[in-house]
Amino acid sequence: MTLTQLEIFSRVAELQGFTSAALRLGISQSAVSHAIKALEQELGVELFRRHQSPIELSDIGRQLLMRARTLLGVADTLQQEACDARGMKRGTLRIGSFGPTSSNRLLPRILKRYRLQHPGIEVHVDEGPDRQVIQWLDERRIDVGFVVLEHERFDTFALFKDQMVALLPAAHPLAERPCVALKALCTDPFILTEAGSLELVSRLFDSARLTPNVRYRCSQLLSTLEAVSRGDGVSVVAQASLPETPDARYTVRPLSPPVSREVGLAVLDQRQSTPATLAFIQVAQSVDFSAAASLIEPGHLSSS
Repeated sequence: MTLTQLEIFSRVAELQGFTSAALRLGISQSAVSHAIKALEQELGVELFRRHQSPIELSDIGRQLLMRARTLLGVADTLQQEACDARGMKRGTLRIGSFGPTSSNRLLPRILKRYRLQHPGIEVHVDEGPDRQVIQWLDERRIDVGFVVLEHERFDTFALFKDQMVALLPAAHPLAERPCVALKALCTDPFILTEAGSLELVSRLFDSARLTPNVRYRCSQLLSTLEAVSRGDGVSVVAQASLPETPDARYTVRPLSPPVSREVGLAVLDQRQSTPATLAFIQVAQSVDFSAAASLIEPGHLSSS
């Protein structure tokens, strides 16, 4: 059993296909097939159900995948520590990002400084809903991820705080109010954004013992903005996730009582994190996000 075989096994499991894994790894499909077959023969088990489309892990394959990722993570840490001893001139960093707040406002500023300090580190960024980033961390698919705090099972590092706001069609009666209570948002059709702060929005209504009239579920914030602009419903979103340029078709109002949201970075275990990951966290904590924070001042809450 080799680390190369385990890496190929992990890629095939992640991408659910031999061809996709070959393209990602930059090797031939036959090389992927040969590596998986050799690993299965050595272990004496079938790792995949090949008759499925896309292919699926077998029961034992799912059990072994977490072990394989753990071993690959340890190997990567060893390599990174060796690189660190040489001035961290080489290495890889895998980042998980969600929604416009982290992908558009926070990450570009961090990466600009990080690349200047560590130009030899190869950076990979995967984007998905906030709950997907959590899953990637658990499965060790990424080294560090942007999350909405708090997450007790991870080591976390706070970066930025904004607030949740009501998103309303410009002509909606609630747009005349200076602030909006959650209860007032339960009458109209509600548009739930799957990306971003889905878990936080759901918890807000649950803790208030309220049930929004969810009619739409949008995978991206842009779809939510368009639906609200058309008058299809109302929503609750994070202020910093909204475009910097106001749009007259929708109105933003603070919630009453106010609800804040804190965004930070999370790792599975700081003690096992690679030097490249720890350097990224250090750089992130040194960046001044006051420009992004200015978007949540009272004067910036109205788009009408």
